[in-house]
Amino acid sequence: MKHAGSVAPTLSALKTALISGLFAFLGGCAGSPELGAHDFIPPVYPPPPDTPRFIFERTLLYNDDVEEYSGYDQFRTFALGASRKLKGLVKPYDVAVRHGRVYVTDSVQRAVFVFDIPGRRFFEFGNQKPGKLSKPMGITIAAKGDIYVADISSRRVMVYSAEGHFLRAIGNKNNLVRPADVALSPDDKRLYVVDTGGIDSLAHQVQVFATDDGHLLQTIGSRGAEPGQFNLPLQATVAPDGKLYVVDGGNFQVDVFSPEGHYLRSIGSVGRMPGQFARPKGITSDQAGNVYVIDTAFGNAQIFDPEGRLLMFMGQRGEAGLPGKFMLPSGITTDEDGRIYISDQFFRKIDVFRPYTLGAEEGQAAYLFKGN
Repeated sequence: MKHAGSVAPTLSALKTALISGLFAFLGGCAGSPELGAHDFIPPVYPPPPDTPRFIFERTLLYNDDVEEYSGYDQFRTFALGASRKLKGLVKPYDVAVRHGRVYVTDSVQRAVFVFDIPGRRFFEFGNQKPGKLSKPMGITIAAKGDIYVADISSRRVMVYSAEGHFLRAIGNKNNLVRPADVALSPDDKRLYVVDTGGIDSLAHQVQVFATDDGHLLQTIGSRGAEPGQFNLPLQATVAPDGKLYVVDGGNFQVDVFSPEGHYLRSIGSVGRMPGQFARPKGITSDQAGNVYVIDTAFGNAQIFDPEGRLLMFMGQRGEAGLPGKFMLPSGITTDEDGRIYISDQFFRKIDVFRPYTLGAEEGQAAYLFKGN
């Protein structure tokens, strides 16, 4: 993580949206009406009196959270009575980010939605043949930009280009039962697929495939409660040093494996104290090797160092959908600049937090001028 000094952040706008019958205040963008933005104080983590490390930056929900609202669009809306078409998330599950592009799987709309922040555009893919998704879940991005999506219903992993063009599929019903998440080795040569299995299945494991030709290399784990075994594994991440971290949902812990797949240790235990888990689900790691774990029951993310020691937590359970408040958080990722992105299925949103010393226009905006 990038840690911090003191910058007085600003927020350009706030808006309200009706979400599941509740009002959620969302971080605005260009063209959004200002609604008392000067009264809004973005939450910081950890809260005072501790030194802040992260601050709420924005919420992503609709296409107009990133798309530029041109003068012509405004003319059509106000002078001609034209309506602006909104397209947004319905049930976002997981999130991945590269160069300011935020890729979100939506299990109800059966597609991947892309909030291209520096490009100021919104698009979707995976909803047409070839490469049509049945129920997308976990998502990850290779260093060169290819997108890997776990399709739990079709029992395979779909691979797309950065623009959403279908490239190939990995895995099938002979070696995958319920693929729920994907992760890549640091060299992108090994694809780790979390197979949740299910209540009636013994296939609670991680299948390792070669990314070049898709052949099965290795199976990690089996069903059980012993070290190195899983009970309903859900999501996984690979740290920069190659270690594999797997959320073991039914055993209420995170299991850690060497790059070769050997069990090393576990993080956490069942409970309601900091460092424990009640319903762990999403997981990611940052460039420093810190590990971020979503707990759906707590409505927060707990951050651990590479040795498994709790550093801090961020977010909390809430029923109003306000920034930093979650009801059903499921996915989490970090980007090159240290920003944190958390998806919430109930409030249909992605909340974005940036390191406290990183300016609002730093990092992502730079890619707009690099042609990436």
